[in-house]
Amino acid sequence: MKRILFISCCMAIASTSSFANTQLAVYTSIENDRLASYKSAFEKINPEIEINWVRDSTGVITAKLLAEKAAPKADVAFGVGASSLLILKKEGLLQSYKPMGYELLSTKMRDNNSNPHWVGMDAWATGLCINKFVMKKHNLPSPKTWQDLTNPIYKGLIAAPNPASSGSGFMNLTAWIQMWGEPKAWAYMDGLNKNIKMYTHSGTKPCSMAAQGEVAIGISSSSFADNLIKRRAPIDVVLPAGGIGWEMEAAAIIKGTQHLQAAQKLLDWVSSDDVAKLGVKFSGITARESFMSAAGKKSYQAMIDNDLAWAAEHRSQLIEQWRQKYELAN
Repeated sequence: MKRILFISCCMAIASTSSFANTQLAVYTSIENDRLASYKSAFEKINPEIEINWVRDSTGVITAKLLAEKAAPKADVAFGVGASSLLILKKEGLLQSYKPMGYELLSTKMRDNNSNPHWVGMDAWATGLCINKFVMKKHNLPSPKTWQDLTNPIYKGLIAAPNPASSGSGFMNLTAWIQMWGEPKAWAYMDGLNKNIKMYTHSGTKPCSMAAQGEVAIGISSSSFADNLIKRRAPIDVVLPAGGIGWEMEAAAIIKGTQHLQAAQKLLDWVSSDDVAKLGVKFSGITARESFMSAAGKKSYQAMIDNDLAWAAEHRSQLIEQWRQKYELAN
């Protein structure tokens, strides 16, 4: 009888262990209103794995991962800007892995080395969120180019993301430099700065401010505007002529994870149809080109030839230069 009880207890323990969830710590910059969809979709087909999100803006997540380099706390970076993942890769923080479905991803939106360290999910591109009522109230013309935003008639009526904390802010900074060269880009930002009401922590906030009538123009993204427009916010989206900046939401495994197999399953899923279908609802520009929406293709055609490796290499220098000129000087 004792032997039977012992065997029964062992079987019960083994059964409990087999159903115990792997807790996966996932650092992300994806907006909170999208996280539930990703979590439920992944866990539905991987019930043995539970995602625990740690959510913040791209700049904060990047700094956090770098600070934890000696003792990593994250298992996966998910939906973090690709330029930030390039920094983490250079610092040796990423585990190489080629997920299932890798070959189906656009070559523009994956690490094309023989031992890839990250894969893209979807891209977001710059767009101006324009509040129609505020523009009418102040009798303002809708801007058509980047240079239009330096017109004094927009003074105090523009919100823009802070490049030090926002991936969207940093992509604008690097896009302007890549389009015009450093002297012209910094001169442009000098003029734009005179019209800025607020630099925001995140890239979504300027569009929200425009939707709420706090500013006339939010330098943000058409991706962030879609949900607001669906909720009947009085905003239009303008893609400035001459090219727009863009970034990718991308994913990678953090080196040293104690849950490598679970992390690999998450990366396999990132490259799947499921994630492409979720991503197209956000931006329309997915890593799987066949899933792009009509609006996504419009933004895709306006996107500059973005050198993400250059952006990653010069990130610290450019952010510090921006902070000295426009944040610390005020």
